[in-house]
Order: sequence, then structure tokens, then C-alpha cells
Amino acid sequence: MSDKTFEVTEASFQSEVLDSSQPVLVDFWAEWCGPCKMIAPFVDQIAEEYAGKLKVGKLDADAHPDVLMKYGIMGIPTLILFKNGQPVERVTGYQPKDKIANKLAPHLG
Repeated sequence: MSDKTFEVTEASFQSEVLDSSQPVLVDFWAEWCGPCKMIAPFVDQIAEEYAGKLKVGKLDADAHPDVLMKYGIMGIPTLILFKNGQPVERVTGYQPKDKIANKLAPHLG
């Protein structure tokens, strides 16, 4: 985790993500997941580039399976952008950074 991202847990999900006044991108990942490790640098770069406009959290899928079930996450990595407590964009699987950024941009204007 970089200094621009924060850890999200089942206990902190409501306060850190759903109640946030800023949009929050949540990276659902796991230690054993190769594609998760491949997109991690992109997620950190997005956190840095959008600092002030977007918060970026990382949720360990293995540690918090109830959150994955609640949002219908079947595979990881999955990135979900939450705005005003609602999921507004979803990126599943490995994607290049520009594709991820292009999906987020309309929600951050």
C-alpha cells in the first residue's frame, strides 16, 4: 500500500467509503492474486494523480468476503468507484492504467 491509499475493512467500509464526501475507488485484491499485483502500481499512481479529487482504498478480499458478496464481486481484481455512497463504475480484471483512468474520469469532473 502506498502512502496515498488506505486500508478498507468490513468495519470501516461504511465510514470510509459510503459516507465519504469525496468519491472513493476501492481496490478489491488478495495476496495470492497475480493480476492484483499487476494493477497495484496503477492504483497507486491514480491515487497520486487524483489526490484531492478521489480517495483510494484497498480491501483484502480474503479477509472481508461479506463485502464482496454484498457488491456481487465474482473475480478479483475488481475496482469499484463509489460516489455519494453508491457504486457508479466497476473495472474487473487486469486493465491498462489508461483504461482505468478513462472509466473514472467522467465521475471526477
